Amino acid sequence: MNFRPLGRSGLQVSPLAFGGNVFGWTVDEATSFRLLDAWVDAGFNFIDTADVYSIWAPGHTGGESETIIGKWLRASGKRDRIVLATKVGKPMGEGKKGLSPRYIREAVDASLRRLQCDCIDLYQSHDDDADTPLADTLGAYAELIRAGKVRAIGASNHTAPRLAEALAVSERLGLPRYESLQPLYNLYDRAVYEAELEPLCQAQQLGVINFFALAMGFLTGKYRSAADAARSTRGERAVAAYLNDRGRRILAALDDVAAETGAKPGQVALAWQIARPSITAPIASATSLAQLQELVAAAQLKLAPEQIKRLDEASAEQV
Repeated sequence: MNFRPLGRSGLQVSPLAFGGNVFGWTVDEATSFRLLDAWVDAGFNFIDTADVYSIWAPGHTGGESETIIGKWLRASGKRDRIVLATKVGKPMGEGKKGLSPRYIREAVDASLRRLQCDCIDLYQSHDDDADTPLADTLGAYAELIRAGKVRAIGASNHTAPRLAEALAVSERLGLPRYESLQPLYNLYDRAVYEAELEPLCQAQQLGVINFFALAMGFLTGKYRSAADAARSTRGERAVAAYLNDRGRRILAALDDVAAETGAKPGQVALAWQIARPSITAPIASATSLAQLQELVAAAQLKLAPEQIKRLDEASAEQV
């Protein structure tokens, strides 16, 4: 496995991250354990989750994913073989949201209890919080790092101006800086990241671990008509967002490259991202061992420059 540096954090991560949003939602505990074991046994070490996963599911209150990962860590003894990332900031109930120092202290302890471990490798601000001064948020993270509860911090869903402001505050005040960014990015959703965030991340040597790497499954090719929306829990959203003329052009290019390489369209879509110099590790999830093996193969797929160019052209997007 060719591990990659995550910003300047000192963390070394696999070229794909397993997205933990499925644990306790579309994947039960036993299957989650099998997937996590297979992921690590295949040589991957990066697992990303959030405290809020999966509060959107009926009867859930948040923390379901972290709880399952914690049980797996306790049962498997594999804590030292993974880089564990989670997030804070999205609403978790009355008074439980944002990036105030008080709430960060409360939330990290809750996450550590669910994860059944002493330290989170990468603790991420899940959303920007304009109501809390950046110095206060970063100061709280400094406390957590000093206490040994967190190794490094990252940002998610931040605009380029706000991310740049946070980095400037860190430098000016001698506070920990965001070492990674988790943005929306895939073959379809390109413009905002490439025009605004990518130059900043490269200039500041930030790791990038993008979410929706498969565009809610659209880039696997399983949504090719409106009737396909019923094929999964995210089908209607994927069809509404991506099934248009541009989306069909992207699928056609993926089909062509997949035929040339003997891979599947989703594997090609991930390989295209892994090959981009600014990307550290796209985040993708699996709900079965067969899907997980496809992710493993995607990380090993090398695209020719001409194939990358063809995908670039088919997916070109105007800002």
